[in-house]
Amino acid sequence: MDGFETIIGVLAGTCTTLCNVPQVWKSWRTGGTEDLSSKMLLLLASGLVLWVVYGTIKADVVIVGANAVGLGLVIILLYFKRRDNRTKEEKLGSSQGP
Repeated sequence: MDGFETIIGVLAGTCTTLCNVPQVWKSWRTGGTEDLSSKMLLLLASGLVLWVVYGTIKADVVIVGANAVGLGLVIILLYFKRRDNRTKEEKLGSSQGP
């Protein structure tokens, strides 16, 4: 990959990876993920896994790196989503009584 292609790849990877950071920060800070779709997050994670595999096949460290970081952020969001869903289920169970 020549210099210009690498710069474009790094910029693209930075943009697509950083777009997840505000959502992770908000979910961590507020503890709320009700506005996030589990299906969307799973589909996004699947796409990122495929990009990592593709980048590995092409031996392109920019593709692998950017998508691996993005995948890590989506996994964090999925963890928060699961945690919040469990908390809501527990609250519902305890509020219904015996």
